[in-house]
Amino acid sequence: MGARMLPAIFLCASLMWAAAVPAQSVKAGIDAWQKVDYAEAVAIWRPLAEDGDADAQFNLGQAYRLGRGVKIDLGSAKTWLERAALQNHVDAQATLGLLLFGSGNQSEGTRWLKQAAEKGEARAMLIYGTALFNGDGVPQDRTLGYAYVSRASAQGLGPAKATLDQMNEVMPLADRKKGLAIAVQKAKSQAKVEPKETRTKTAGAKPKASVVKPVAAAPVAGGWAVQLGAFSKRSSAEELYRKLSSSAALAGKRPVYVPAGNVTRLQVSGFPSRSAAAAACSALVKTGQACFPVGRN
Repeated sequence: MGARMLPAIFLCASLMWAAAVPAQSVKAGIDAWQKVDYAEAVAIWRPLAEDGDADAQFNLGQAYRLGRGVKIDLGSAKTWLERAALQNHVDAQATLGLLLFGSGNQSEGTRWLKQAAEKGEARAMLIYGTALFNGDGVPQDRTLGYAYVSRASAQGLGPAKATLDQMNEVMPLADRKKGLAIAVQKAKSQAKVEPKETRTKTAGAKPKASVVKPVAAAPVAGGWAVQLGAFSKRSSAEELYRKLSSSAALAGKRPVYVPAGNVTRLQVSGFPSRSAAAAACSALVKTGQACFPVGRN
């Protein structure tokens, strides 16, 4: 009889021991991450992510994307980011959109960027707004594109301000006023419907985007380019290229100034494949610079 009771006794003791050990939190993983103990951070986040915690899923996706505590695995990064994005995690939606967009999947990337832009995420508003303005991968709508970029600029995103200045050069005043009116309305609507808890849930609970390192593109000639903007004056396009020419992503490449109606498009050519151009765009987009792969065959 006593022998039969042993398993139950051990089970009871095990449960008591487990209850006495506090569950690790997402914040504990952040603390480990900030101490550069990436493996420990990943170990803390993984079970939380598997249990459905959106912050942990986002952080785990970041770890796989950056190769911190685990080997770089963009497939796993996308999986975890998507799980968080499906739970309306705004940073996950924006990061997933940028990752997909930069890797050549513009349609899927744009879908996530649009969702994040609707929630007021500055990077998403800049890239999605620029795509709308230029008609790159989405139906062109300059007024709506202007609205998104102006909101991103109002949040203090430097590249958004530079992009807005470029848009101001080619957009009539009346259309700019319409765009600003849309921006104000969207900001008011977002403030009304956004649940209060979503504004504080992820505070301090993620690796910062500033830890991302650019991916250098190989300096080889090729039939693909990246497009960085459209300007009413060629001199503005030349100025932007001068600012970006020192980027590792554009090393060994050359600028191409493409006339398109009353604007000049800045493209940088010399990429051997779409994937190479997309990798360069991925690096540039992470700094807030609008960028799209384009074929030049």
